[in-house]
This record gives sequence, C-alpha cells and structure tokens, in this order.
Amino acid sequence: MSAVAALVVAAALAGCGTTTYFAGRALPPSGLRNRVLIAIQNPSAGAKGALGFVDAFYDIRFSYNDKTQSFSISGFSGALPVTIQNMPEEQNGVVYGSGDGSLANVDYAHEKANGNAATLNGLSSSVFITRNRAFAFAASQSSHVLTVVDATSGGGSYPLSLPGVYRVSVNTGGSVALAFVENSDYAYYPRKLTASQGIAYSGGPTTWPKAAVDCEPQNAPAWCLFQAQSPDNTDATGNYYGAPLKFDRPVKAVFSADGGTAYVLNCGPECGGSKSSMTPLPVAPMIYLTGLQSGKLPTSAGLAGSTLLIPGGASNALVASSTLYVVGQQPQQVQGQTLFAGNLTVVDLSANTIIPGTSAAPNPVSISDGAPGAVSRMILADDNTLWIGMTKCTNGVRAATGQPYGCLTMYNTSTNTVTMLESYLGDLTGIAAVTDLHKVYVAQGGQVYIYATANGAAISNQYVSVTGTAYDVAYMDAVTDGNNTVY
Repeated sequence: MSAVAALVVAAALAGCGTTTYFAGRALPPSGLRNRVLIAIQNPSAGAKGALGFVDAFYDIRFSYNDKTQSFSISGFSGALPVTIQNMPEEQNGVVYGSGDGSLANVDYAHEKANGNAATLNGLSSSVFITRNRAFAFAASQSSHVLTVVDATSGGGSYPLSLPGVYRVSVNTGGSVALAFVENSDYAYYPRKLTASQGIAYSGGPTTWPKAAVDCEPQNAPAWCLFQAQSPDNTDATGNYYGAPLKFDRPVKAVFSADGGTAYVLNCGPECGGSKSSMTPLPVAPMIYLTGLQSGKLPTSAGLAGSTLLIPGGASNALVASSTLYVVGQQPQQVQGQTLFAGNLTVVDLSANTIIPGTSAAPNPVSISDGAPGAVSRMILADDNTLWIGMTKCTNGVRAATGQPYGCLTMYNTSTNTVTMLESYLGDLTGIAAVTDLHKVYVAQGGQVYIYATANGAAISNQYVSVTGTAYDVAYMDAVTDGNNTVY
C-alpha cells in the first residue's frame, strides 16, 4: 500500500471511530503520523508565541489533499516559547515560554494545549518535568531559587534558596534532580523530608550541623536542598554531611540508561575553571522521595579518583549504552586573543576512559565552535549519525582563522568521523530526529531546515518554513522519549 493510500485509509477509519497507528497511540485529529512540532516566537503582531506542526513524511505544513492549510496546537498562549520537552511515549510535551514563565502541557493525541504543567517562581533558565508529571524542577537565576513543584502534595510549590542557580538535570526515571550554580564548583540536590525530619531541622540550634542548606517552608519543611558532600558525619535528621564535594564548574549531568549513575560535566576553562572533565556519581543517596535513598556519596578522595579529564571540553553529553559522547569548547590563543574551538570526545563508560583515536578518526575530533559553557543540542538519528548544534559559532577559532564554519555538525558513530559541517545559517537552537524517515529537522537562525541523515544533504524546506522565529523542534511521533535535545 502506498503512503498516500495508507493515509486515506487511516483518515477513513478515524471518521468511523477511534483508531491507532503504532504502540497503541491514537490517530490524532490531523490524521498525520509523522509530526514535527515547532515552537514559534512572534508569529504575528498580535501573538508572542505559537506551536505549529508539519507533516514530516511529505515535509509540508498543509495536508496532502489540501483540505487543511496549516496545522497548529489549539489553545496554546505561551509567550516566546524556547524549549520543548518531548515525551512521545506519553503522547505529551511540555513547552516553556521565556516571555511569561509559562510551562504548558501539550496533548499530542488531541493536538491541543492542556493547561499549565506547573506554577514556577519567576522566569527560569532551566526546567524539567518528570514523565508522570508529578514533579517539576526549575532553576531561576533571577529569583535565586530552585523551585520544586510537587503535584503529589496538592500541587505545592517550594522555592529553595540557591543564589546563582541556573541549571537543573533530572534522571530518566525522574527520581533524582541535580542543580548547578553559575561560576561555582559545587552541586546540589533536593529531597523530600518526613514531618519528623522537618521539625528536627527547623527546631535545631544555630550551631547544630545540618546537611541541608535550605528547607521550605521553614517552619514545617516538606522539601530541603542539600549540597553534595562527603559523608563524614551524620546530623540529627540522619542525613550525611561533611566537606563539600568540589567539582570544576559543573554545568549539567546526564544519566545512565537505568538512571542509576549521574555523569556530571565539569565545564572547566570554558566557564572560568581549571580542567574540563566528567565525574560519575551514584544517584541512590540523592533520590528525592522519602525513604528511598540508599548508600552514600563518595568521599572527596573518591570523587577525585573517579573523575575523567576531557581536554576537548565538557559542557554537554549524550549517553548511548556504554558510550558517552561529550561536547565542549577548548580555549586557544588566536591572533592575540582567547577563542574557543569545538570538540567531540568519545568515552568508554565501562572502562571510564577516552577511546583512543587514530589519524583517520581522531578523538577528540573538531566540530562546530560555539559559545563557551553553553549547553549545545545533541541527538542520535538514523544511519548511525549524531547531530550536534551550537550557538555563537561565528565567534570561534574556525571563523577567525578562515576555516569552514557553521553551527551544525553531523558525526558518524560507526566510523567515528565528522561527515558534515553545515555552512553558517545562524544559531542552532533545536534538532529533531525523524527516525525511520532518515532525516532531521532543525531550528536554525530562526527558521526550519531539513537534512538527510544518509549524507547530510539539505532537503527543501520550502513548505515547512514558518512566519516568526522558529526556536525549537520536536518529533511528536518518535518511538521514545529519548528523542530530545534539551533534557
């Protein structure tokens, strides 16, 4: 059966009642089975944000039979949407708007906005909601708080004081959150306490040692914020405390497939520190739900012993089984000034070592330059490809020395080589892997572009370009929630 005929049959079935297309997912009202969602800023003079989506099978924004001229998520009103947390397994997405601090639920099955996902404290620089939507974590640098939204406690919102906090990372299962402070060498994590632990905290004398750095609400705390510390002592609540575990300008954590190990990325010289590296941490001691924690964090000596230096830079990473792909910027002196050069380093997690490179496949390998310390976009796609997007790539070594430069790199994971570095089209702010169709969609320079994964060739974007500024993209019909670039 041809693709067009299949769509006709699906549409006919939809007209007779509910139908599904794979994994028990309901066929949406549009009848499309390969949808790419686009977060659009300033789509018109009267709106600051919109969510459109296109048919990624035909690469068109209208229906193949011309009955529908364009597709959009109804009911969305967020201002200046910047990130899409894509959860296709749950048929849901969460969109953060930087213009109003909104966090909107998007119902993929019905193609409509479905209310606020959480109420946050001020504008946020980093937001994550768990797959079951029971908890949300947001770092607000302007408000100096890490907000915990706990839907299991009547939707309570708990602002935990942490001056300078600007990023938060959450593991796959949504049981651990790690927060990071700009220009700091320390990491923090929230935990929910029992009533007796809360009373013990708020009632202790000022000289009483406490593992927690802040609790909220103060008189009967439900949530507390802990600094990652060496387990040298135990306080009156039974929590370990000791010398703070010192990292090197940590900016993000990515997690093992089972969610049991956090790989903390130490930005190092990109962010004003000393050495870029990766530090593995067990997550069990940091689980935020009451009574589920186990074990201890490593001692300071243990932390230092497990840290792996990543000379090419470490500000973002992607885990693929026992392989860690680490992206970062390496400072270099060029024409009397310090500029940054992009690198990709491949790490064998089972041995905690950098995989040796060759002359044909160096490791680390040069990729697009970008803004130092910025979290880039990374996603695995068809044809053994890894796609990496950067911002501010005009400010790096490549542009300064007359080399080809752009903000998008395609890397072949089977040959360990860079096979395409796109010409400059603007900052790369979003990538979606349209799996099984051998293409990726990107938001670059405020517009939508399409590339073939087989060879990196550009595919015509004539019928998917948008009015306004395209800032992020997501494949709504991806097989797994791993089809994400931000989280």
